Amino acid sequence: MNTVYVLSPDRTPLMPCSSVIARLLLKEGKAKVVRRTPFTIKLYALPEHTSTQPLTLGVDTGSTVIGSAVASDQGNILYLSEVEVRNDIATTMKERATHRRNRRNRKTRYRPARWLNRRNSIKTGRFSPTMRSKIDAHLREIRFAQSLLPITSIVLETGTFDPHALKNPEVLRKKWLYQKGINYSFANTKAYVLTRDSYTCQHCQGKSKDQRLEVHHIVFRSQHGSDEEANLLTLCKTCHDNLHAGTMTLKRTGKKKGNLLHATQMNSIRMQLLKRVEAEETWGFVTKEHRLLAGLPKEHIFDAAMIATRGNIPVFQTQLVLLKKGVSDGEYQQTRGVRSEQPIPTGKIQGFRKFDKVRYRGQEYFIKGRMSTGYAILMMIDGKKVDLKPIPKFENMKRVSARSSWITCQRIMPGSFSSPT
Repeated sequence: MNTVYVLSPDRTPLMPCSSVIARLLLKEGKAKVVRRTPFTIKLYALPEHTSTQPLTLGVDTGSTVIGSAVASDQGNILYLSEVEVRNDIATTMKERATHRRNRRNRKTRYRPARWLNRRNSIKTGRFSPTMRSKIDAHLREIRFAQSLLPITSIVLETGTFDPHALKNPEVLRKKWLYQKGINYSFANTKAYVLTRDSYTCQHCQGKSKDQRLEVHHIVFRSQHGSDEEANLLTLCKTCHDNLHAGTMTLKRTGKKKGNLLHATQMNSIRMQLLKRVEAEETWGFVTKEHRLLAGLPKEHIFDAAMIATRGNIPVFQTQLVLLKKGVSDGEYQQTRGVRSEQPIPTGKIQGFRKFDKVRYRGQEYFIKGRMSTGYAILMMIDGKKVDLKPIPKFENMKRVSARSSWITCQRIMPGSFSSPT
């Protein structure tokens, strides 16, 4: 059974109905379609006897993907969603800053640099654009679910991450390592590495007679090598120079930089969501145990389902999963070329914009790129280009929905976990 969401005449969410009931209501002229993905109808008149049930929204918070599900007290799952949040904002802003510096260095007419005079950059309690985007993505998904179903309670799966323990798990067994870390009693990591290696070149063992010692990165910093002691080695200057000249090699295994960025972000996201949303809190290890007992695979939607049912075995009343992916509101790049001599059309071309959802040959795609000659490059929601021959023309496609700050589609729930109809 595919669930159809129902709204009252004033857009208050009601309990969903089956596709058969929705078809009858539309055929009799008692309702109209207000959204196609997910399919939602609005009644023209409120029936005399309408009642709602307590529903719980479960949210599997994340720095990359958000899973959400809505369940009744009986464990019936009425809504499933998976949202891919944006992780490209910092990269995009750095590229824009690079282009600005490039224009200034060329003495091209452009606004002068501004330093510490922007109100948003110096205000207290400020979050970076990336963090604001991720927090807003969680809040927006919660508001969207509340606009479809009469949700009475919210459960958030959050987690506090200890970056120091993630970097060095030994501290969980030896609590004193929090106060006495690896550099304890040393001025810095370099002093520790020199002492660890007994102030001796670890390649020639002092045979070069060179007294000048240097600390070498086994995996070069240019190749994202770590600054931790596991990636550092004491070499004499002679061996160090020969190594960088390519006349000798080291048979050592180094270490690349670990990425604790998402763990750090989740600590802040957790605090902000609990401040802004009235919700209960649960944790990942609880959800995992409940999911394993229910025999469900590791998927964000199944984690969210277990959160929404509070550990009870879910009964899936819908087979459709709503997929969402965050995209930018508009295109900031207006020109291309060495001297910005070639304008880029960022408005509509024959009525179509980038990221519009279109129907072509009976299938739904998203516009990845456009040509002023009337052709378009199409893609799926994951951003992969669809290789279509001949190249699709605008005149042969129909726009399903306009560009928004997220693109959406639906897919069948993986596995055969839905309830029989």
